[in-house]
Amino acid sequence: MIDAIAWKFQTGSQWVHLPKKYGNWRGVYNRLRIWAVDGTWERVFTTLIAQADAEEDLDWAVSVDSTIVRAHQHSAGARKKGRRPANRKTTPSAGPAAG
Repeated sequence: MIDAIAWKFQTGSQWVHLPKKYGNWRGVYNRLRIWAVDGTWERVFTTLIAQADAEEDLDWAVSVDSTIVRAHQHSAGARKKGRRPANRKTTPSAGPAAG
């Protein structure tokens, strides 16, 4: 089950493309959801982190730069303040200009 879940996230593939050797994709997906809701994953990761920390095998390195954190493509031209002004109504002139 864990290999199937790992395969899905490593490949980025859709659930329906899960290889048959892992079983029915719906069963794997449902198990992942159930474990997420009931806190199983949180307990597993907490235990693994505690073990790695006790063995001094834990090294935290966090790096964030603009190559991985990007603004949404539409963010560049967004209005900064308020609403757009309403379109001015055009009114016909009284007639040809007197000359």
